Amino acid sequence: MFTGLLRTIILYILIITGVRLMGKRQVGELEPSELVLSLIIADLASVPMQDYGIPLLTGVVPILTLLSVTMILSVLTMKSVTFRALLCGRPSMVVRDGALDQREMAKTRLTVDELLEELRMKGYTDLSQIKYAILETNGQLSVLPYANQKPPTARDLKVSVEEGGLPRVVVSDGRLLEQNLKALGHDRPWLDRQLAQRGCRDLDKVFLLLVDEGDAVYFAQKDESA
Repeated sequence: MFTGLLRTIILYILIITGVRLMGKRQVGELEPSELVLSLIIADLASVPMQDYGIPLLTGVVPILTLLSVTMILSVLTMKSVTFRALLCGRPSMVVRDGALDQREMAKTRLTVDELLEELRMKGYTDLSQIKYAILETNGQLSVLPYANQKPPTARDLKVSVEEGGLPRVVVSDGRLLEQNLKALGHDRPWLDRQLAQRGCRDLDKVFLLLVDEGDAVYFAQKDESA
């Protein structure tokens, strides 16, 4: 029993290491080589994890080899544009000046229904509003509308807007993050005053409290019925 537990932990750590090497990405954002690596590592780990008669090294050695190859490929893709294009592919422009590029769509095997679905998910239903639509190497569709279709910014409207800064979590599920509170230049009495202004005296009743660099506070009290 202990042997199986130990083998599982070792293989789990190796898989987590492999995922970390690929960076902070979602499954849908993985490059083809990264997706293949994930599938192979999972398959290699499952065999010695289930069959105790197979030596642990049978799974560990191939996984370490794949992780080493991944590191080498990562360096090569950073150093060589040609190798990066060969391994990861190139983006494909499927919409140009509001017109579909049927040749690129056929090359990437992207159907009209799939394209329209992706556009609807990004809030576009009219192809004439789109300047460019690019199918990225990770399978995501980037949409660049015409300038007159973009929502106006504060600069376009000539409106002065104060920068609020990055909000920090000060209280999370009743737990005080003192390091963030100090980084904002505040102390516990300041926090107590903020809670009192919102009718809350007990820190345990705070679900979430965010404070930005301009001292703007977002407060959410715990729902006792949840």
